[in-house]
Amino acid sequence: MSKHIYIYSPSGAVRDKAGFKRGVQRLQALGHEVEVDEAALASHQRFAGDDDTRLAAIARAAASGADVALISRGGYGLTRILGRINYKAVAKAVATGTQFVGMSDFTAFQMALMAKAGHDVLTWAGPSLVEGFGTPMVMNERGRTLSGPDEIMEACFDDMLQGQGEGAGWQQNKATLSVASTSSKTKLQDTYHLKNATLWGGNLAVLCSLVGTPYLPEVKGGILFLEDIAEHPYRVERMLTQLLHAGILGQQKAVVLGQFTGYQLSPHDKGFKLSSVVEWLQSQIKAPVLTNLPFGHVPTKVLLPVGAKVDLVSEGRDSLLVWGHV
Repeated sequence: MSKHIYIYSPSGAVRDKAGFKRGVQRLQALGHEVEVDEAALASHQRFAGDDDTRLAAIARAAASGADVALISRGGYGLTRILGRINYKAVAKAVATGTQFVGMSDFTAFQMALMAKAGHDVLTWAGPSLVEGFGTPMVMNERGRTLSGPDEIMEACFDDMLQGQGEGAGWQQNKATLSVASTSSKTKLQDTYHLKNATLWGGNLAVLCSLVGTPYLPEVKGGILFLEDIAEHPYRVERMLTQLLHAGILGQQKAVVLGQFTGYQLSPHDKGFKLSSVVEWLQSQIKAPVLTNLPFGHVPTKVLLPVGAKVDLVSEGRDSLLVWGHV
């Protein structure tokens, strides 16, 4: 079923013009009507236009009446304009059927919308145009696709479009099964069934940048999912420490870690790695810490309804987030 998809740029300038064009063509090939915002390819310093330009783009996306408002790319730029976004207009657009989709820097927009318009105003953590749909299509001599937009990501995006997505399942990393802290000891718990919890989160660095501001929602008893790119494990732990000391982690029913990619360990680390961070985090909070959620700066990612009430079921390595039709 064809959908109206509005492409706009609220964050970084689009440098990969070929990827942008491929993304638009890919969505069109999937049968959708694609409308490109007038400033989608604007550029001012590292941004997709100055602050006023990007604010106007968000307003046009909210007023577009599109089925989906999809960001062109992430980068940086939303946190500096959070105080000027018309959240009522965005919430109205969501209420009338526009699904806002994005990730990375878009986390700032999603968190601010929850904080200012209410936790029940749903957005989707998912691909951006360029990194999600703009991947070059490479075929072999038999016409078989060797690379291109990820099939699982596209299937999840289509489920979201058709209102058919009901959940996401995955397997945790074997070496980092959930550990819950009980006083000074840790006890392995491999079975969880958490019900009716608010799903929220996104990019870890962006989330931390909102701590102490009016743009981070207060979510108690939620399921917090996190991902990041190009952050060494010690920096990931430092950011998690900030969320811990701010009292945020201790208020959650579960913390779900997605994909942390694009970093390089060094001899100086002497065995300190991402699994070390997971083990440390599990020793600090009573809530389960789950790993390997297929979401982040990676081709294969699910779409997640930010603000939705979800159930989390985990037995051993097998985990499932369930939200039904939203």
